[in-house]
Amino acid sequence: MILLASPGQGAQTPGFLQPWLEIPGVADRLAWWSAVTGIDLVRYGTEADAEEIRDTAIAQPLLVAAALAAYEVLYGETVPGAVAGHSVGELAAAAIAGVLSPEAALVLVRERGRAMAEAAAITETGMTAVLGGDPEEVLTVIDKHGLTPANVNGAGQIVAAGTMERLAAFADEPPAKARLRPLSVAGAFHTEHMEPAVETLRRLAAGAPVADPRTKLLQNRDGAVVEDGRDFVARLVDQVSAPVRWDSCMAAMRDLGVTAIIELPPAGTLTGLARRELKGVELVALKTPADLDKARELIKADAA
Repeated sequence: MILLASPGQGAQTPGFLQPWLEIPGVADRLAWWSAVTGIDLVRYGTEADAEEIRDTAIAQPLLVAAALAAYEVLYGETVPGAVAGHSVGELAAAAIAGVLSPEAALVLVRERGRAMAEAAAITETGMTAVLGGDPEEVLTVIDKHGLTPANVNGAGQIVAAGTMERLAAFADEPPAKARLRPLSVAGAFHTEHMEPAVETLRRLAAGAPVADPRTKLLQNRDGAVVEDGRDFVARLVDQVSAPVRWDSCMAAMRDLGVTAIIELPPAGTLTGLARRELKGVELVALKTPADLDKARELIKADAA
């Protein structure tokens, strides 16, 4: 079984969309989605610098649009055996699974990005990746400093989030044998600091057109395979202020018998985690269109 994975915020890099525009139809699709989001996705994906695409209100629609464009190039109207997204990538996953139309997913991500940017502006907050160390000790030290384990990613990676003051104290007293890496994000996502954004999205999502998933769709809260579309949308709204348990998602992949993972652009983060956690699973990171042939070979072999 192949699982298609969509990455979350922080995966974007300047110019990552440029090579994808050489594929017929992609630029037209992105022009349409630019109208839906009110954001010039082509410019931000090709010309903007790192600081511009760090903006939550820009980064989130850009990531979902990029993932959906690459999915359409790779799969057309068919679907993989399973799909999952990390954080904002869940909106791309929902569209791939048929829970939301691409346009509905992009409207929701547009409003998600705006609402989270506004929530992040209330208090100066941030996120720090903790690499290595004993997981239980890492969680204990995070809790000691009043922070939230916003992403429990597995493969020896946990992300602490909270106020900058608390993150500074955490950096002064880190967990043993762990390396800390501050992340280039605008706030403490997946913590209580995002509650205002949850309320905004909950009101909007109530009227969104939703269908049940047409393939196995994993959810970030606990790695559950969600079969009810409305339940999935409610979960991804609540997830804005709740920790992402990608470790649970990878455990679910193992239980489902996933044999290959294809990560949509801007790819590399999720296949990197899987490489350390899911031994024996074939991995393809769609960084550029040059990676499409390898992904298509996997899909062909899976269908045989």
